[in-house]
Amino acid sequence: MTAPDTDHFLDLRRLSLLVDLQRLGTMAAVAAHTGYGTSAVSKHLGVLESEVGVSLLTPVGRRVQLTPAGERLVEHAVGILAAVEQAQSELRGTADPVGRVRLASFFTAVEPVVLPALGRLRGRYPRIVVEVHEHEPEHTAELLRAGSIDLGIVYDYSLVPRTLSPELSARQIDEQPLYLAVPTGHPDSARPVTVPELAQFATTGWIANSRGTDDDELVQRVCAIAGFTPRIAHRVDSLHLVNGLVAASLGIALLAESGIERHRPDVAYRRLDPLAGHRRTFLLTRTGQDSWPPIAAVTTIITEQDG
Repeated sequence: MTAPDTDHFLDLRRLSLLVDLQRLGTMAAVAAHTGYGTSAVSKHLGVLESEVGVSLLTPVGRRVQLTPAGERLVEHAVGILAAVEQAQSELRGTADPVGRVRLASFFTAVEPVVLPALGRLRGRYPRIVVEVHEHEPEHTAELLRAGSIDLGIVYDYSLVPRTLSPELSARQIDEQPLYLAVPTGHPDSARPVTVPELAQFATTGWIANSRGTDDDELVQRVCAIAGFTPRIAHRVDSLHLVNGLVAASLGIALLAESGIERHRPDVAYRRLDPLAGHRRTFLLTRTGQDSWPPIAAVTTIITEQDG
């Protein structure tokens, strides 16, 4: 590797190409996005390696991936490019971010959180295009780390806190109480329930999530506080189906407030005491990328709405 050429150190165009490669994954995708030829993209990134004096890319089969140094440079580059764009916008008297943002969210946050936010975004930042993907929190975190998405909306429970990689940054945007869903005809179905009182359900079948582990772990921990090990009778992903199973007296479930189907006369929702904790919703970004103008704009819209 040659010594850095300080006369052309950290060319902004080349930094932008490196960020695009991290976001898009392949030289061909970067070429299609920027209008450069694939060979031109490769050449520019090769020059950037010479400028910084370290290897930024490593071959993996017929493709390349960023080295740890390349990943680190991307983190710096996002802030550098965002600062330059902000300065240019201020000098031009405009601040109109442009670009694509890939947003992943768990199902029950799409309608109450994501859709209203996109409506507001369209009016304020019409040149930002948001792609929406529906994933469970664990998968969303993996996609963020891999650079396959730009923003993630995830949840955890205060009794089952989520451990995040240092590569990710989290901002809490919501908190919801927990409820016990039981058939309407169940004794005491009209009043709240304490965690110790859950012992009466020690022989009842419980319903857990089939896609994620958080809900299962929550049931296990809450029941452990009540002094018993729950019998998991069903594992399903659809909250509508969870409510249907409860209505049919085929099981009971712990639900966050957004999982309640208030129009159902056949299910009663008993508020759980604070000992059961609560569900928390977070907005995730890759550390260092939240200042990228389109990402920052979408983040602002979502946090304004929920804050």
